[in-house]
Amino acid sequence: MRAFFTAVLLLVTLPSLAASPAADAYVQLYQAGGWPEQRAHFHDALKAAQARYRSSLPPAIYQALVENSNQRFAQASMDQRALASLRQQLLDPQPALGFLHSPLGRKIIASEVQATRREQLAQNAQGLPRSQAGASRRLLIGHLVQALPTKEAGAEVSLALAGVAADSLSQMLPGLFDETQAQGLLTSQRQRLMEQIAGDLDNTLLYVYRDLSDPELDEYISFAESAEGRAYYQAALAALRASLNAEQKP
Repeated sequence: MRAFFTAVLLLVTLPSLAASPAADAYVQLYQAGGWPEQRAHFHDALKAAQARYRSSLPPAIYQALVENSNQRFAQASMDQRALASLRQQLLDPQPALGFLHSPLGRKIIASEVQATRREQLAQNAQGLPRSQAGASRRLLIGHLVQALPTKEAGAEVSLALAGVAADSLSQMLPGLFDETQAQGLLTSQRQRLMEQIAGDLDNTLLYVYRDLSDPELDEYISFAESAEGRAYYQAALAALRASLNAEQKP
């Protein structure tokens, strides 16, 4: 459950980039995508990850953990990395901006933001109820699973949070892992996380988008599968990786 809800942070947000009438289309896209709310949820998860290590690490290592992760995930730095990536990866933001500004786009973002609220994560910490959706609904969700890079995004967020401790240990104990070992561990962890997320992704998307009608899901899929939608979601994934300063190799 927790592994998937990190995936909904696909559109991790840039709150310091206010959407004013003079804001450019990329900044407006961040705002329309619900990034400010999702960024707040990410930082809630970061604080929880830091707190989990408080009682299990020596004080010096724990302090290094907090300082390193606060620096790595500083809001301004994440903003700059993500915005630079999105500008580079997405040639035309207007199609995605138009979709997210539509009533359906706003409803989709509201559903995603609601799913990652702290109280929602706590309520469903032991797992989601199994959906009783019919065959046609499940077929639509299956198409959406294929269209969105959800498991990839979830793996990156999970790796970033898990890496909070690893980064601090590496700093305190230089040479703990050489570059080849570190890359191998990262690759295997990423693959395991994607497999874990994929295992229950249909049921989780059924839950997240439970308030969307079948015609609305069909319209969402049409955008996600379009050339413009694919360009947007791949650019969003790249921007997420950049914002987290995660490994960029697939």
